Amino acid sequence: MSAHASSASRSEQDEKLPITETPVRRMVREFMASPLAVSGLVVLSVLSLLAIFGPFIVPQNPYDLMQLDIMDSQLEPGAQSVAGMTYWLGTDDQGRDMLSGIIYGLRTSLGVGVISALVAALIGTSIGIYAAYAGGRTENLIMRVIDLQLSFPTILVALMILAFMGRGVMNVILALIIVEWSTYARTARGVALVERRKEYIEAAESLVIPRWRVLFKHLLPNCLPPLIVIATVQVGRSITLEATLSFLGLGVPITEPSLGLLISNGYQYMLSGKYWISLYPGIMLLVIIVAINLVGDQLRDVVNPRRQA
Repeated sequence: MSAHASSASRSEQDEKLPITETPVRRMVREFMASPLAVSGLVVLSVLSLLAIFGPFIVPQNPYDLMQLDIMDSQLEPGAQSVAGMTYWLGTDDQGRDMLSGIIYGLRTSLGVGVISALVAALIGTSIGIYAAYAGGRTENLIMRVIDLQLSFPTILVALMILAFMGRGVMNVILALIIVEWSTYARTARGVALVERRKEYIEAAESLVIPRWRVLFKHLLPNCLPPLIVIATVQVGRSITLEATLSFLGLGVPITEPSLGLLISNGYQYMLSGKYWISLYPGIMLLVIIVAINLVGDQLRDVVNPRRQA
């Protein structure tokens, strides 16, 4: 057999060999296979960019009194102001541009939701993994605290905290962290208990590696997939909770608007036909929650170990 024929035969064999797909590539491919999840991710990306750069492009700062005119109060969508400015989504009872207000509210709602979810995830995951690794009385004590907190309705606990601390963006974020960390802790503990019994943890312990290194370098990375899914969905839940608290008057102050506060501002005008004051912020809130849930549901399917099997 000639050298040319031999090399051709080897190339044909190489083409028949299966290409090993990394777990990350597999998850990306499966995620991108869902048009709904991709659409949700695109919407979230656009809204995030709008929240970041929106204040630089909106026609009006709705909370700058120098830019407001009471004569523009409750104008219908598409109406023009005395100065000739077009209000595409109308104005509220204070003459504020609804489009500008929604973008400012989007900025606050997304910021509160993302920050509270990430901090709660960091705290809850650390506590849950430590409880699983420590075991014994430490684990029992931590789990009893978690069970006690989860036995109370989340909105009730948040209302009690804000009734004591008062309104404010930082107070809302702190309240959401307090009511959400236990969800991450319980999930992290359950996943860590499974990983705790595997050989790579026993090998790390046999090398007398410091506990913190075993926890955060070896145990934590293998517990992340389900926690990422929970964090994604929890952002939407945090935004909903913040909107509920603001609607009830215990959330963010009027000087730092959120979508929930904008809905609350227009609620009293619904019966008088001024629907746009609450409708458009409500639509924006609905779009955010639906987009987050679409992404979270697909992530849950992608990292599901039973599907991988």
